[in-house]
Amino acid sequence: MKRSHEIDMTEGPIFSKIILFALPLMFTGILQLLFNAADVIVVGKFAGSRSLAAVGSNGALINLLVNVFVGISTGANVLVANFYGQRDAKGMERCVHCSMALSAIMGVFVGVLGFFLSTPMLQMMNTDPDVLPLASLYLRIYFLGIPATVVYNFGAAILRAIGDTDRPLMFLLLSGIINVVLNLLLVIVFHLDVAGVAIATAVSQYVAAALVVLCLVHSEGAYRLKLREIRIYRDMLKLLVKIGIPAGLQSMIFSLSNVTIQSAINSFGYVTMAGNSAASNLDGFIYIAMNSVYHAALCFTSQNLGARRIDRLGKIFRGCVLLVMLIGVGVTAIIYLLGPQLLSLYISGADADRDAVIAVGMVRLTYVGLPYVLCGLMEVGSGVLRGLGRSWLPLIISVMGACVLRIVWVYTIFAANPTLETLYLSYPVSWFVTPVAHFTALLFVHHKLKKQHILA
Repeated sequence: MKRSHEIDMTEGPIFSKIILFALPLMFTGILQLLFNAADVIVVGKFAGSRSLAAVGSNGALINLLVNVFVGISTGANVLVANFYGQRDAKGMERCVHCSMALSAIMGVFVGVLGFFLSTPMLQMMNTDPDVLPLASLYLRIYFLGIPATVVYNFGAAILRAIGDTDRPLMFLLLSGIINVVLNLLLVIVFHLDVAGVAIATAVSQYVAAALVVLCLVHSEGAYRLKLREIRIYRDMLKLLVKIGIPAGLQSMIFSLSNVTIQSAINSFGYVTMAGNSAASNLDGFIYIAMNSVYHAALCFTSQNLGARRIDRLGKIFRGCVLLVMLIGVGVTAIIYLLGPQLLSLYISGADADRDAVIAVGMVRLTYVGLPYVLCGLMEVGSGVLRGLGRSWLPLIISVMGACVLRIVWVYTIFAANPTLETLYLSYPVSWFVTPVAHFTALLFVHHKLKKQHILA
């Protein structure tokens, strides 16, 4: 019997259910970015552009270390959705408990690793010495909250797999409000600067993790979490790793290419770092809105594959492509047209570098923000392939088409013409090449599935 928070993706209309699934997830992501933006806005307004640069310069590095572990939660998402489609309650139950055990182990590992290696890693990225102490302090405190971040992502992935994107939105709303209140209290009242922002973020992460765990504990059905049964099952761990590791590696390698680009940005000085930080926060809204369709493509494909509804896969792909284009173009237009006004929120009106920071931010929005819909198309292709169980194929395509291309671009084209515009062009070029390769691969995989009616 289907419960109120679940979506059966194997029957009935496809496009309307994709929208029903994706919209709460999109609002969740946008809400999360709004709360993250509050971190940047508070520190920029009340602590200055150097503190803004310190917080912003950590973004690529945090993603590099965290995404490989969070990406493994894709394995939980795909497997739970597949078991749900098969109506395999035992498989779902074992997957849930193994996934949560794995999340706790990995969260502690990456948290400890990041805490002790923060300063050396920032130095390797050519972080401006003027902001290095602040950036290092922020990063160490941030990593204390990483165990909660990983647990939350695994729990949310399990809920998404059965079509529940509503409750994670509510959890994030509550934890985000706590984050904002603590930001204002610790930075404005107690003058803790970047340390206050980092403490607020870590506390809010633990609140979100606690809420998602309590939700799973009190859920009905096979995905209910029983704390005493949390353990590693070798066979399930093997499946989780088989699907999740390639997704995590893809995210990590993407972040590695972004670290390379961030290092090049750092060479322009703290004003450019601050402008890039503010603009990347804005174009993050475009990405996160479209990324909700990636998760829809992943879950809908996996559930239907589990139910052997191969006939619905083409409609799922077309529906996701249409939705990601509608969302991407709409959100991009709003952010670009309001770019100067939005960027001005990130820096104090009394800051001497205000106009220069806004000018740098608009350069990024022009060269990276406007063509961002291409990134959404890339995400849909990757999500469908991964939902079909082809974990390594999107990894190989994405690494070659996006990551390697960007790194080569930095050391060749950018090196020959070291301007910010040349550096930013690496993004749209890679976003054009990669989805073309993804869609070509999908044609072959879909044809094979139609002949076999099973996952090869």
